[in-house]
Amino acid sequence: MLEEYIESLAVRGFTDDTRHVRREHLSLFERWAMERGLTEPVEVTRPVLERYQRYLFHYRKKDGKPLSFASQHSRLSPLRMWFRWMTRQNYLLHNPASEIELPRLPKPLPRVLTASEAELILHQPNIADPVGIRDRAMLEVFYSTGMRRTELLRLRLYDVDREAGIVTIREGKGKKDRVIPIGERAVAWLDKYLDQARPRLATEPDDMTLFLTVQGEPLGRTTLSYIIRQYVEAAGIGKHGACHLFRHTMATLMLEGGADIRFIQQMLGHARLDTTQIYTHVSIRMLKQIHSATHPAAQLKRKLGAFSRSRSPGGRRRKRRACSECSRPDVARSSGLNCRATVRRS
Repeated sequence: MLEEYIESLAVRGFTDDTRHVRREHLSLFERWAMERGLTEPVEVTRPVLERYQRYLFHYRKKDGKPLSFASQHSRLSPLRMWFRWMTRQNYLLHNPASEIELPRLPKPLPRVLTASEAELILHQPNIADPVGIRDRAMLEVFYSTGMRRTELLRLRLYDVDREAGIVTIREGKGKKDRVIPIGERAVAWLDKYLDQARPRLATEPDDMTLFLTVQGEPLGRTTLSYIIRQYVEAAGIGKHGACHLFRHTMATLMLEGGADIRFIQQMLGHARLDTTQIYTHVSIRMLKQIHSATHPAAQLKRKLGAFSRSRSPGGRRRKRRACSECSRPDVARSSGLNCRATVRRS
């Protein structure tokens, strides 16, 4: 049943990544069911699926930590689709997963870097080595374009127009192509990589993949994430993350720089604008500037300046006259043109 379902996904045009993830998550349930003697789809009832859901909730990873609600959701959602497909194919008369309630997903704000933190990470690779030049070029591309991990891995030599400063993303998320700009500094590092590093990494036959391993093969997703994560940790900025960290950073810094959110949506390749809206909540620095400029109690100096200007009870500003004898400012004038200290001495 599982193999037939995965094949149906291929027929309907789902990407290799989607099929791989669904097979992985559904195989987990398949093993769990086999361990409990469940071998036929008709044996899977709603109480069985609820039991599996509780199993995921109480499951502990090797480090002793529980699965996040996002991880639980990602394991249960394909399960509902699989049983829906079996019901439509008449392998089941009733869909036992139709009424399973998925966990509520938290909505955390994405982690982002400041411009100085990003620059510190970019300077971590050893550019005296071909691999270091490659890594610096990858970091620059991530920082400049905000493309996804898989999009960078699929780049071919002909996808980057260095003279025009644009990159063509082919079959991104949702199998959609898009063209995005790339900064001059990132292009300069790509030139350096293509001139000095890639010829030493490439082997025949060359499939035109842009970024290669030391064996001359295309980088894998896990390998790429490990490389980027190592540089983030080596920078010692106290933040964690990998490829997506630069995606969030690019979007946030562009928004703070005054870019319209619809242009950021096009850069990121989001199908819906509300997906991009999360970055309006991340750019706290812009919000703080607006708060300081508009809120009447936001700036301490402005309020203290108004408070220090002494006024008479009637509301008129008191005149500051100097004492005729000691020339000190007459803040507390007793009478005439002399201050109280002069009057007492006399």
